[in-house]
Amino acid sequence: MSEIASLPTGSRVRQGSNIGQPLTRRDGLLKVTGRATYAADNNPEGVLHAVVATAAIARGRVAHLDVAAAKAHPDVVEVMTPDNRPPLALDPDAKLHPFMFRMDLLQNDRVRYAGQPIAVVIAKTLEAASEGAMLLAPRYEAEAVDVGLDGESFVPDAVGPGAPAEAESGDFDTAFAGSPKTIEATYETPPQYHNAMEPHSIVASWDGDSVSIDMPTQGLAMAVGRVAGLFGIPAENIHIRSPFLGGGFGSKGMPAGPQMLGIIAAKMVGAPVKLVLSRQQMYGPVSHRGQTRQTLRLGVAEDGRLTAMEHLTLAPTSRFDDFIEPSSNASHSLYAAPAIRTSHKAVRIDIGTPGFMRAPGEASGSAALEGVIDEAAFAAGMDPLEFRLLNYAEVEPISGKPFSSKALRECYEKGAESFGWARRSFEPRSMRDKDGRLVGWGVGTALFPAVMFQAQARAAIRADGSGLMETGAHDMGQGAWTALHQIAADGLGLSMEETEFRAGSSDLPDAGIAGGSGHTATAGLALHKAGEDVIAKLTELAVNDERSPLYGAGNVGVVARNGRLVRQDDESRGEGYGDILKRAGLSEIEGHGEGARDPSAAESHAMYAHGAVFAEVSVDPDLCQMRVTRLVGAFAAGRVINPRMVESQYYGGMIWGISFALQEEAVHDKRSGRIMNANLAEYHVPVNADVPSLETILIHEDDPHVNALGVKGAGEIGITGTAGAIANAVWHATGKRTRRFPITLADLIG
Repeated sequence: MSEIASLPTGSRVRQGSNIGQPLTRRDGLLKVTGRATYAADNNPEGVLHAVVATAAIARGRVAHLDVAAAKAHPDVVEVMTPDNRPPLALDPDAKLHPFMFRMDLLQNDRVRYAGQPIAVVIAKTLEAASEGAMLLAPRYEAEAVDVGLDGESFVPDAVGPGAPAEAESGDFDTAFAGSPKTIEATYETPPQYHNAMEPHSIVASWDGDSVSIDMPTQGLAMAVGRVAGLFGIPAENIHIRSPFLGGGFGSKGMPAGPQMLGIIAAKMVGAPVKLVLSRQQMYGPVSHRGQTRQTLRLGVAEDGRLTAMEHLTLAPTSRFDDFIEPSSNASHSLYAAPAIRTSHKAVRIDIGTPGFMRAPGEASGSAALEGVIDEAAFAAGMDPLEFRLLNYAEVEPISGKPFSSKALRECYEKGAESFGWARRSFEPRSMRDKDGRLVGWGVGTALFPAVMFQAQARAAIRADGSGLMETGAHDMGQGAWTALHQIAADGLGLSMEETEFRAGSSDLPDAGIAGGSGHTATAGLALHKAGEDVIAKLTELAVNDERSPLYGAGNVGVVARNGRLVRQDDESRGEGYGDILKRAGLSEIEGHGEGARDPSAAESHAMYAHGAVFAEVSVDPDLCQMRVTRLVGAFAAGRVINPRMVESQYYGGMIWGISFALQEEAVHDKRSGRIMNANLAEYHVPVNADVPSLETILIHEDDPHVNALGVKGAGEIGITGTAGAIANAVWHATGKRTRRFPITLADLIG
């Protein structure tokens, strides 16, 4: 039950009892009991099942499909191919903004990457659709493929979501040439693929030119816009439900091609259709993190201060679209070098288009940056943490802007204290455990931008004194429904039990996109503003009503607390929400709010969350088997809405850092272009046995500039420091500097 200054002008939220509480997930019971309805759990009457047939080559054309054989199956209803796919209102290869990707929607017989959809089989059962897809027995005219980084490169117009491909401050060439010490190293990161527990799926039902859709999505409004454009129908004719997502990590930001094929299939057969990708089909048509080759050059003064920093990235994109992993941009904002130069080059190869994947750019870029910073520290004869503190940036190096807030020094201090960093020896191969295994300690700095998008929310106070908050928010498992519910209740001055919170449907106000660790800040601010608006309207009713105890209180101020408005100068004088509405003859009163970044604040300040991760590894000196035994992460990410949810997000990021450093890699057959480990048996991700002792430390941080709530994102920052910390710990344990991820036994043997 929060306190909200609720005058029509100058209102603000005070710290209340909902925000800051470590509440358990509001959706937790539904999930553990199996009652949470994910998209593929929906089975409308008469639903048919669709299966995508995918290409077994990476480049060429489909010469023949045995459609007759597939349609001869007694339970196959239809086979959709480029020859009979219903027409679309928009070219699937049209790209109207940076978040939109070109799609393979059976527009022709060309194959652009392995795993590309080449047909869709619709049947009465999933088994029949799967059998029909096999009966198609495609024949191909294959062409030579290239899935490496050694082809002809080009300088892209932009990287990531439209960021500049090149940036520079100071004179790098002169500074580097005059540096007493120089470091040059090339780091490589592999292609990595989204492996959310819930694969991409869709259940679509048409009624004339209106369509009802169940699908996992990180952006309801963007999905509606994409469907409306492709089918040439008004947005109001589209209803998308997405109450639960079993993970997204960026791959569900926009509808994927296979999902759109499910909608087309439903229109084609005039019946509801369900389409769910198999695990193997997740490798190709739903984006991934592209591999990188990053070359970094550092100049170091005699006292250990950085004099120059250059970060060059070579990354792939597909032959038909552009998304280049923005890895070099990780070097813009961490270390105080007077001369910084970053750039990117791209190579077109025969893969599905890369895209947004869990800290895009920052994850891969920081892994390389933190490694080369460690190399520079050793070359300077300094402790790695001491070196980072010496080169601590008080303002953003690339822009010169002050930080909106930065508690990184405290992250270093508290993390090092908890980890016991002072006991670390300087020389590699100098620490062992009681069993004789080599022990290494490493540190990595975590950084992620404080992103915001745009969102809307609606608030209402009802005649019985209860509240309602609505926004089309997305919960991917990060606890958004819980944290946003806390903000919603605080905004209304009610308990969570007295506040109904609605989300996960496209007929609610647009909550923006759940990506870039910006969802809580964006949708939360919209909820906050909606609460301010409705309380201001309720206050206006009361202070202008002669029958109200609050009449004339506009000059002294009114606050909302526990379902009541009370005078700030005399809390004994007030009345309940329901009484105010009843006297005004209203069944409810509503307000609206928007969430967006203040342009002036963004122009004047650099906005980031920061952190420090400390890693301990043990390595068998004979077999070179590696194990992460301990991780401690200290993070400062603005105001914390729910410490339990934030800790969970940090844990997830740190575990992903283990995956990045030691396990995760997609392997292409260079002859065929196919991914050879497109499954969870051979594409390794951590399991419980791989996860060590984890500790997270939440560092308090007040940020008056980032947004009115002071909230920064916590979802992706954990990975950005962890991968580098683990790699540095492996070096400290073994004395072997590996510049390729993931680090394997082969890198250490010999």
